[in-house]
Amino acid sequence: MTMPAMVVSEIGQQPQQIPWKIPAPAAHDVSVKISACGLNFADLLMIKGEYQDTPVVPFVPGMEIAGEIQAIGPDVTEFKLGQRIAAFCGHGGLAGETLVQAARCIALPETMDDVTAAAFPIAYGTSHLALGHRARLQAGETLVVLGAAGGVGLTAVEIGKALGARVIAVARGQEKQALARTAGADEVVDSETDDLLGALRDLGPIHVAYDPVGGAAGEAALRALGPEGRHLLIGFASGDLPRLRPNHLLVKNTTVIGFNWGGYLAFAPDVLRESLAELVKWHAAGRIQPHVSQVLPFERASEGLEMLRTRRATGKIVVRL
Repeated sequence: MTMPAMVVSEIGQQPQQIPWKIPAPAAHDVSVKISACGLNFADLLMIKGEYQDTPVVPFVPGMEIAGEIQAIGPDVTEFKLGQRIAAFCGHGGLAGETLVQAARCIALPETMDDVTAAAFPIAYGTSHLALGHRARLQAGETLVVLGAAGGVGLTAVEIGKALGARVIAVARGQEKQALARTAGADEVVDSETDDLLGALRDLGPIHVAYDPVGGAAGEAALRALGPEGRHLLIGFASGDLPRLRPNHLLVKNTTVIGFNWGGYLAFAPDVLRESLAELVKWHAAGRIQPHVSQVLPFERASEGLEMLRTRRATGKIVVRL
């Protein structure tokens, strides 16, 4: 089957809309007619060839989707034709249809629309597993979230509050800080302050730092941690890696925790699926509500990627197909 898709033909080149063909589903695959695709910073890294799971060119970016199952592989028993699902497809989302392993799909309840579903798996899954499973965030602890108005940062604020933490949101400018407060932040700090380290220490002691930014901000959050603090490395949106000084870690018994949400599909898929199932229940109960700042038509997908690159987006950007 051939359909329009945003295709990366060469590493480093922006995707272009061209016809794209997908084969019939393999044994454990489903074919999904895509209605919405969530954009992520990792899509930009993939286009540049800098993501750990960059596919061979040509490929279609778009890591998370919502849609309807159109065809089912012979060994798939848990889904049926016409069923609405959300999926972490890894790539292939900016197209009319794509193949996804059934194990990467979750059934959608009627309480969740397709745009919300396409904004849901990666950002909420990342924050839920990182904070609850890896950092073991406890009620009453203090959590600092860098990039708190971004796609994953905003979910970390929400989930931190849902877990009972006191949340300090670090974001740039009054508009983004106000958004973080709406998501539940108890305190906000401007990321462009001259002394981020001092501002965080004044609000401490800090038990967990959630860092999708890296660079100087990541270093400040790491240094602001109290004894036995945990620093979650989520990503490096600033383009710079934070410098991790072992002597600082040793003196305060600090733990630095690397986190790759997609990696759980390979070594602990049940942990990931259980997390997503719980989050779907939280959404149905009104405990979390994805913030989608932009819903763009397929023809404007490149504009959405540019908004991510220039860090003008708040919450999630979703492309509607």
